[in-house]
Amino acid sequence: MTYIKCQLNGDIFEIVFDRPDAYNSFHVDMFAEFKEACDAAEESSAKVVVIKGAGKGFSAGGDIGMMLKQESEEDFHRVMDLIEGITLSLAGMKKVTIALVHGSAAGLAFSFALSCDYLFMHQDAKLAMNFNGVGLIPDGGGHFFLTKRVSEQTAKQLIWSGQKLPAEEALKLRLADGVFQEEVDAYQKECVKPFMNMPLQAFIETKRIYFQQSESQLLAVLQKERAAQARLRQSHDHKEGIQAFLEKRRPVFQNV
Repeated sequence: MTYIKCQLNGDIFEIVFDRPDAYNSFHVDMFAEFKEACDAAEESSAKVVVIKGAGKGFSAGGDIGMMLKQESEEDFHRVMDLIEGITLSLAGMKKVTIALVHGSAAGLAFSFALSCDYLFMHQDAKLAMNFNGVGLIPDGGGHFFLTKRVSEQTAKQLIWSGQKLPAEEALKLRLADGVFQEEVDAYQKECVKPFMNMPLQAFIETKRIYFQQSESQLLAVLQKERAAQARLRQSHDHKEGIQAFLEKRRPVFQNV
């Protein structure tokens, strides 16, 4: 793989976003590799799967260059197929999944992190559902996973504001499950240790029950997110948001 590193170390399967020159932002090839890594993790003998980013941060989310290249319906739906496949893999994986966030997890990367069983943040890290900057909505089940942790009202306001949440504030809102001070690799050893002597088979049965109970709702949300993104990517505001990002200026939205 070129953009994702993964390896099995004893009972731990590591998935590392490895496109640090672009803040680990996702394009179509990286999505494909991420889905492949999720499949490998599921089939492995690992008890715990850790997801983290190389370089300065977890991930900036979707790659703007990829958005510019999504000219056809076929390209759009291929990307959405991969995003939804990753989301379902993480949410239903028969492993304990842990996202270790440093730097920031923005947009789609935040959705992916929320789909894990645990989300731990470095004390200097930030979370943001910042799709509004490019005139889009959360995907990857972002709407679903946010309202599993906070109220619908709070989720709506977080999405609309695109607010960057510091670690301590994310912890208070229960969007993060813990805050750490160490480097990611050092903290990983600490956070996975408790699981090594626990009845993980029983844990996974609990996870399976909750996933089966809500799977149809998640699938419905993913379908609605795809339909909304398809409409929004044709809008003036989305095109203006992309252009403003490239020109490093504030977008001027017209609600058309």
